[in-house]
Amino acid sequence: MAGGELMRVVIDQELCIGGGICEMLEPEMFELDNDVVISSVVGDGLLPRERAEEVADRCPGRAIALVQEEI
Repeated sequence: MAGGELMRVVIDQELCIGGGICEMLEPEMFELDNDVVISSVVGDGLLPRERAEEVADRCPGRAIALVQEEI
């Protein structure tokens, strides 16, 4: 991650359609609740910018927002 900018991923649960793509791409970062079929962020929610953008772009509900971390 040297030189890589970190982004915090946040899920808008109102927009989440429970597709599970985020959990498939980053299983350590996201967890799909099978009861309510909504994903949530587990852990610190930090990913390198490029990876965070890729995960957000692949979300079918456009429910993943990115917040730049101040370091």
